Amino acid sequence: MTIPTDVLHKVAQAVGAESVAGTQLIQSLWGGYGELFRATLVGSGYPTVIVKHIKLPQPLHHPRGWNTVTSHQRKLDSYQVEVNWYQHFANHVSESHFSNQYYAQCPVPKCLFVEQQGDEILLILEDLKVLGFSEVHQQIELAQVKACLTWLANFHARHLAVSPDGLWECGTYWHLDTRPDELAALTDPALKSAAKKIDTVLKQCRFQTLVHGDAKLANFCFTPDGKHVAAVDFQYVGRGCGMKDVILLLSSCVPFDDCKAQVPGLLVHYFAELKQALTELQPHVIPEQVEQEWRPLYCVAWADFQRFVKGWCPDHWKINTYTEGLTQQALTQLEML
Repeated sequence: MTIPTDVLHKVAQAVGAESVAGTQLIQSLWGGYGELFRATLVGSGYPTVIVKHIKLPQPLHHPRGWNTVTSHQRKLDSYQVEVNWYQHFANHVSESHFSNQYYAQCPVPKCLFVEQQGDEILLILEDLKVLGFSEVHQQIELAQVKACLTWLANFHARHLAVSPDGLWECGTYWHLDTRPDELAALTDPALKSAAKKIDTVLKQCRFQTLVHGDAKLANFCFTPDGKHVAAVDFQYVGRGCGMKDVILLLSSCVPFDDCKAQVPGLLVHYFAELKQALTELQPHVIPEQVEQEWRPLYCVAWADFQRFVKGWCPDHWKINTYTEGLTQQALTQLEML
C-alpha cells in the first residue's frame, strides 16, 4: 500500500509529530472508497494513530453488483455522518459527568483531526490498540458476546432521547428509506407488503436512542482477556430502537443453531445491563418501561433486517429457519396492531 506523501505529511502535522515512520493497511474501505491504516509516528505523544482516508468518486465496481446512484449517495452520506459523529459526539463520551465505570463500558475512539477537502476526507483517530483494545475476533465465546451486549446497553442508555443532529435520522445501514433497490428485488410477498409497517413500528416506538447502526462482531475490539470491548465504524449511527443493534450483533457471532437456546439468556443480560446503565445515567427514565417496549420489538427488528438481506442477497447464510421464524412471528405480531 502506498499512501500519498502529502497525506502522510498532513497526518504528522495534525497530531504534532515529526514524521510518519511507517504505515500498516488495516483494510480497504468497502466498495473502493479509500483505505483505513495505522500510522506509526515519530516525535508525538501518540505512538500510533488510525487514519481513515476517504476518496469519494463513484467506483466502477461494487463487490455485490449494487453500483447504483442510490448506493453511491448512501455511501457519501454515511461518510459525512461518520465525520459528524467523530466531530460532535465521540469525544463527549468521556466527559466528566460520566463515571469511569460507564465510560469503561462503551469506549469509542477519540477524534484527533478531521479535514474535508474537495472529494477527500481525512479522519485521524486514537488507536484503540494502544489503549488495550488490541484483539479483533472472527468467533467468540458467550462471555465475549455478553461483553459486546454490555457495550451496546451502555451506549443505548447514554444516548437515550439524544437528537441525531448530523447523524442518520433513522440509524442502521439497512433502513428502508435508503434501500429501494433491495426492496424492489425482494421476492417474499408477505415481507415486502409489511416492509413499511415494520419500519414505521420501529421508528415510532416511544423510547428512541442512538444505535451504532453496524454493530457486527468485526466492529468490536476486545481487551486480551475478552472482558471489555470498544466499538469502531460509525458510518450508520443514528436514531433507532436498541433492538436493531442487538439483532445485528447476534447475527454476526451466535451460531443460528444455538440461537434458540442462547438468545433468551443473552437478552436477559442485555436488559439487566441496560437497567443498570439507565439507573446511573438517566434517572428520570423507568428502565422497566424501556424493556417492556423494546423486548417485543426483537422479532420486528429481525424482520426489518431480513427484508434487507433477502432483497440484497437471497442466498445469504443469515437467511435460515431461525430468522425466518422470527420474521413470521413479527408479521403475525404486526397483524394485531
